[in-house]
Amino acid sequence: MPFPLLLAAAVININQLGFRPEDPKLAIVADHATRPLDWVVVDEAGRTVLTGRTSVGGDDAASGDHVHVARFTALTRPGSYRLRVDGTESGRFRVGRDVYAPLALNALNFFYQQRAGTPIDARWAGARWARAAGHPREVAACFSGADEKGNVWSGCPYTLDVTGGWYDAGDHGKYVVNGGIAVWTLQNLYETGLARRVFADGQARLPEAGNRRDDLLDEARWEVEWMLRMQVPAGTRVALPVGPHDRSGRLALTPVDAGGMAHHKVADARWTTLPTAPADDKEPRLLYPPSTAATLNLAAVAAQAARLWRPIDPAFAARCLAAARAAWTAAQRNPAIFAAQGFTGSGGYGDETLDDERAWAAAELFATTGDTAYRAALPTGATGEPGWASVAPLGMITLATASGVPATIRDGARAAIVAAADGFLAETTRTGYRIPYASQTYNWGSNSSILNRAMLLGLAQRFTGDARYRAGVVDAADYILGRNPLGQSYVSGTGWKPLTNPHHRFWAHQLSASSPPPPPGVVSGGPNTSAMVDPVAMTLKGRCAPQRCWADDINAYALNEVAINWNAPLVWVAAYLDSD
Repeated sequence: MPFPLLLAAAVININQLGFRPEDPKLAIVADHATRPLDWVVVDEAGRTVLTGRTSVGGDDAASGDHVHVARFTALTRPGSYRLRVDGTESGRFRVGRDVYAPLALNALNFFYQQRAGTPIDARWAGARWARAAGHPREVAACFSGADEKGNVWSGCPYTLDVTGGWYDAGDHGKYVVNGGIAVWTLQNLYETGLARRVFADGQARLPEAGNRRDDLLDEARWEVEWMLRMQVPAGTRVALPVGPHDRSGRLALTPVDAGGMAHHKVADARWTTLPTAPADDKEPRLLYPPSTAATLNLAAVAAQAARLWRPIDPAFAARCLAAARAAWTAAQRNPAIFAAQGFTGSGGYGDETLDDERAWAAAELFATTGDTAYRAALPTGATGEPGWASVAPLGMITLATASGVPATIRDGARAAIVAAADGFLAETTRTGYRIPYASQTYNWGSNSSILNRAMLLGLAQRFTGDARYRAGVVDAADYILGRNPLGQSYVSGTGWKPLTNPHHRFWAHQLSASSPPPPPGVVSGGPNTSAMVDPVAMTLKGRCAPQRCWADDINAYALNEVAINWNAPLVWVAAYLDSD
């Protein structure tokens, strides 16, 4: 891969937020020099406080850069600093014990601002981001008629009140399969105890602040309540596809007992334009057919919620567990009903490999109930980072962290997570930018893949006490916050070059002066080489090194959208790094 440009001076890429005193600190310097370069750290008064020389990393295929590494871990005194290398100076960064708490709180506030069915109040969001409620009193009927692939759906004999929940991304769709991993991540952060300090009641900017419940659980409950509303009433028959579609996308629809299943999504009949505030969305809202994947997501999340709410709100916990059991039974009865893909106006989230969803749901139900009936379906063996279509690692994390799991099962799950973390650390040494991700393929939402790897690294540190794993989390956070070849903080409101123009229908200031920019704490999906399908990405295709295939443009939906399942691991990682 050729270098992207002939650099006249060194380019310093560094975490633009800062560092905790005890954590490793390094910057990646892009420079063609083959000899080490001198560097200095200066304080606010311009005084030199630390000096050193870079190590030469060499050519890096993922970035197209010739890289040097500047390590300044010895800088531990709290304060504000800049790094100078070969005549170039970085922006200002901080060293302090509290650098990550504001990021964690901002990243959680993203979920409040994505709430559907309720006004977004300036007291909690800020005046620029206050808005009227989107889709209040959302009572939706099922899609009926012909889809884009010629399948004719007969609808269902009911409507559901599906008010609430979070808008999934830059559109106004609400999806059970993506809501599942997102809300699970917030609930897991609560269960592990990592966020008790930063999200104690009243710390977050939420209407529920001051209700004597952890703010993290308050926000998660908003989504769990919506997921419960997406469940098909008991004893209802619906015509659904039993098995995968053929190559043409045509489906054979068969009436089945769908009671207890979950609808895959509720969304607009057609795509809305940019910008469109949620309250201005005039498209019909429709329930789309239930799927086994959505049903198992509901079973898993509701079982997890039942476990967490049992000592706080027993009635809600009982409601969650009943829904989880009903969903599990429905998925057993209908094990291969895949998400239909012939609809416009919303994302498909299609997944025809469901063993991982089944293992995840079994793990959550087992951890909550101890019922051995779920034991045969538990996740086993090697693991990797989770994603919305790869959720077995979520079950593995629950088996490793939930109280009451038998020691033999818990220890096996922890060993699998530590082994995965070891693999991620090994990848760090093979990357020029020293991140736990060495692939030359960057998928849609690559930043979330890196953050989810960081989550497993943080858990490995907790299980073993080995500081190497926390260092890996720091490497991942450094990359997201500016230590990348674009020198870009992928998080809005953070650093001297933050995300400003995500693909979003309300945060659309790039297109309209009357629309706001993104609020602080929103993470971009990041570089994407696997599906460069938007008009901006197509201009970059074949012309960018993998880590440079990104643009801060509202029209770059394959590169620069935001999503609940991407912000959730940002909350988790920021809270972890704030903890001791």
